[in-house]
Amino acid sequence: MTLSEEKPVSPMKEMPKNQPDNLPVKKILVEDLSVYYDTVQALKKINLYIKKQTVTALIGPSGCGKSTFLRALNRMNDTIPKTRTEGKALIDGVDIYGSDINVVSLRRMVGMVFQKSNPFPKSVFDNVAYGPRLHGIKDRVRLEQIVEESLKRAALWNEAKDRLHDPAMELSGGQQQRLCIARVLAVNPEILLMDEPASALDPLSTLKIEELIHDLKENYTIVIVTHNMQQAARVSDYTAYFYLGELVEFGETKTIFTTPEKKETEDYITGRFG
Repeated sequence: MTLSEEKPVSPMKEMPKNQPDNLPVKKILVEDLSVYYDTVQALKKINLYIKKQTVTALIGPSGCGKSTFLRALNRMNDTIPKTRTEGKALIDGVDIYGSDINVVSLRRMVGMVFQKSNPFPKSVFDNVAYGPRLHGIKDRVRLEQIVEESLKRAALWNEAKDRLHDPAMELSGGQQQRLCIARVLAVNPEILLMDEPASALDPLSTLKIEELIHDLKENYTIVIVTHNMQQAARVSDYTAYFYLGELVEFGETKTIFTTPEKKETEDYITGRFG
């Protein structure tokens, strides 16, 4: 069984802990998820329910488990020696930690954009076409269509259409990050994981990334790690506050930022802690 096959969505007996009541359509369901780096427990029995086609922000101080949780959603932690994962992470009802999961297919479905833009030392065109070629698409016309569509979705087509055969490294920092997003979109993922995608960018480039995130959620489920509270408030529909490997609070962003239930959340958001 691979993730590309059709599977029924498993009904859940009950909502996991720490969840708001108004999440009718699930995309990601995490149950008692724990991650260990050798003997160090980085995540402690996380329960989280993420709605389809929304933006969920993960906030919390450095070292609290945000990026570990993000990487757990496409099994990137598997690449780190002596890492162990317990519990479940279900996407459309399928546990991605099942023994029969095709991890290559998983990472195609769940794309990732990193903090620092990492274009390949190739042309703009070849960067975007890399994934489709890897998955067997060789027809030049089809590749040109995919590159154009992906650059348009990443709001980069107008800036890059006359530079497709220029080295990607010649783009500005903000353009390189949008190129990396286009490269992820080219393989038709359903979920986008973003690990502080604008932290290294200037304010104008950051604004473009935030506008892009807003547009992309019409077609994708997005989970973003950010240290920027204002950014989390601007771009996300739901916010999860992590501390010392635990999920302290999760809910609608407007509620988390105005009337959080936990004092720890309020202290972090208002700058009294962290």
